[in-house]
Amino acid sequence: MEALINPEILRWARSRARISAGTLAKSIGTAEDNVLAWEDGAKRPSFNQAMNYAHHTHIPFGYLYLAKPPVEDLPLPDLRTVNGREPSYSLALRDTIRWAMERQDWYRSWLTSQGYEKNEVVGILSINDGIPAVVISMREKLGIPEMPKRGTFDDYFSKLVQSIENIGILVMRNSIVNNNTSRPLSVDEFRGFAMSDALAPVIFVNTADCPEARLFTLIHELTHIWIGKSGVSDAEPQTHNREEIFCNAVAAELLAPEREFRIAWKHFEDWKDNLPFITRTFHVSEWVIARRALTLGFISQADYSNFIGGKIAAHKARNKDGAPPYSRLQTGRISKTLAKAVASEALSGRMLFRDASRLMGIKPHKISEYSKKELGF
Repeated sequence: MEALINPEILRWARSRARISAGTLAKSIGTAEDNVLAWEDGAKRPSFNQAMNYAHHTHIPFGYLYLAKPPVEDLPLPDLRTVNGREPSYSLALRDTIRWAMERQDWYRSWLTSQGYEKNEVVGILSINDGIPAVVISMREKLGIPEMPKRGTFDDYFSKLVQSIENIGILVMRNSIVNNNTSRPLSVDEFRGFAMSDALAPVIFVNTADCPEARLFTLIHELTHIWIGKSGVSDAEPQTHNREEIFCNAVAAELLAPEREFRIAWKHFEDWKDNLPFITRTFHVSEWVIARRALTLGFISQADYSNFIGGKIAAHKARNKDGAPPYSRLQTGRISKTLAKAVASEALSGRMLFRDASRLMGIKPHKISEYSKKELGF
C-alpha cells in the first residue's frame, strides 16, 4: 500500500535532520535510489516505509501529509559565536530545548498550583549593574563564600547545583536527546542554554563537554538567569556578544576572584606549573584556571587553545566504564527539584504514573522505588 505523501516534506525532513540519503536508506532498509525517487515524486514509499522515514528524521508521521513544511522559529536566542558555525540549530538541539520547555511548562503550572507567583532572582540585576554587583548578589543568594571550603571541583559543582536548585532554578544536565543514546548532543554546537522565566527558570548543561568545563558553563548560564536573558551559549572566550562577554566575566570572577588570582599566580617558565596550587586554592578545575589566566593576560590564546584541546581529546578517549546508575543519571537529566515535584504528585494520586513516567524518564512501575532510593521519599 503506497503512502500518498508530499515529496517536498520528505526533502525538508531529511534536510532538517541533516541525514544523507544513503544513511537514511540504510536505516529504512532500502536503496538510496529509492529515497531519492520518493523525494523527487518519481516513486511513492509504502506506508511502512513512510512511517520509518518519519521515525528516522524525527518528525510526526502526520507531517508527511502537509502541503508545505511547517515554519519553525528558533525557540531561544542564539548567542553562540558566529565564525565557522551554521546559523541554525541542529535537530538534536531543537528537540532538547523543546524537551526542557515541556518540563518547564509543567513545573510552572505546578508552582502556580502551590501558590508561588515569581522567582525573586530572575532578572534581579542587569548588565548595567556591573560584574561585581552580580557576583556579590549570587554569593548572597546562594550562600557561598568568596573562597570555597576544601574539596574537589566535582564537589564544588555538586554543591553549586544544589544551591541553585534550592532557590528555585531547575538545573538539567544531559549529553543525549532525552533518553535516546543514539542521538548525542555536540559540545561543538553548544555548551548550555538558559531559559529565563519569571517563575520557573531553567539551566541546561551539555554533559557531552569535559567535566572540567561544566562548572564554568553552570555559572555562565546562571548569570543569564540573574539578568533575565534566555539564550543558547557556547561560552567561548573570543565572543563579541555583549551579553556573553558579561556572563563569561561574571563566571570567571565568581569562580576565581581576580584579586586573589593575581596574588596566587606565579610567572613560571611553564605556566602550567601554577595549576596544582591554584586549583587547590579555588577548588575549581584546571580548565577554569586556564580560562581565568587567559582573560587576565597571563597566557596567550594559543596557550589556552592547545591546553583545552588536550583536555577535550583526553575526555573523548576516556574509558567510559563506571557510569553512574541510570536512576541517578536520570535525576541529573531532569533536575532533582523537578523529579521530587513530579514524584510527589504521582505518589499522592494527583497524577497518573504514566504521565509522571513521561516527564521523569522512569518506568511507571519503578517510580515508587526510584523515589525512595534517589529522592529520599
